[in-house]
Amino acid sequence: MVDPYFVAVTVLAVLIVGLSKAGLLAGLGVVGVPLLTLVMPARDAAGMMLPVMLAMDAIAVFAYRRQFSWQILKVMLPGAVAGTLLGWLLWSVVSDSMVLLFVGIITLLFVLDALLPLRKKLEGLPPSTPSGLFWGGFSGFTSFVSHTGGPPYQIYVLPQRLPPAIYVGTSAIFFALTNTAKLIPYFFLGQLNLHNLSLSAALVPVGIAGVLIGIAMVRRISMALFYRIAYWLVFLLALKLIWDGVRGVFLGL
Repeated sequence: MVDPYFVAVTVLAVLIVGLSKAGLLAGLGVVGVPLLTLVMPARDAAGMMLPVMLAMDAIAVFAYRRQFSWQILKVMLPGAVAGTLLGWLLWSVVSDSMVLLFVGIITLLFVLDALLPLRKKLEGLPPSTPSGLFWGGFSGFTSFVSHTGGPPYQIYVLPQRLPPAIYVGTSAIFFALTNTAKLIPYFFLGQLNLHNLSLSAALVPVGIAGVLIGIAMVRRISMALFYRIAYWLVFLLALKLIWDGVRGVFLGL
């Protein structure tokens, strides 16, 4: 028997991630796994989402294949690979709640810092290689553990004030490669089991629909409005991550 609540939550989570992949809900896709934990264990949610995300990544990469920043990718991807390997090594040690809390605090500090005059003076400067390696590694690690690589990535990329299409294209390629790097570790950790893959296959069309809707809309939004929405969504996301992290780490919920 089909559980309507289960279907509603899984479809909503995948649709949000799809819209985020296209840049429409920049950063909000990180709530996909937290949403899914309402109806399944966090580890199963991460395993189920990986094939769906790879399908969405393929659509986004194709759509923005000529619009991306090679400089940002060159700096961040080596760190992301290192972060992915670290996540694999620490898989059984670090809890999802600990990761959510840490990412939430860092993300909130990032948004508050963006409101300061100094941040406004720094926006648009060329990216720093050391900070790009760090945030790329942080993104790879949190992406591996709970698919929450968006906020660390945005901390490095959003201040560059890229045109929306370039921002989305760069994000699509970065996370497509980062997610691909998770396949072998997830397989050996047992995350790509038959049950998870069956659910993934059923949800892939929902994810692709979300990406296509997002692509159609992000090309019609102004740059100023795009970044205003992005920062507000990241702020709300930070509060959500901190709340989930505190509940898990300190309250055991």
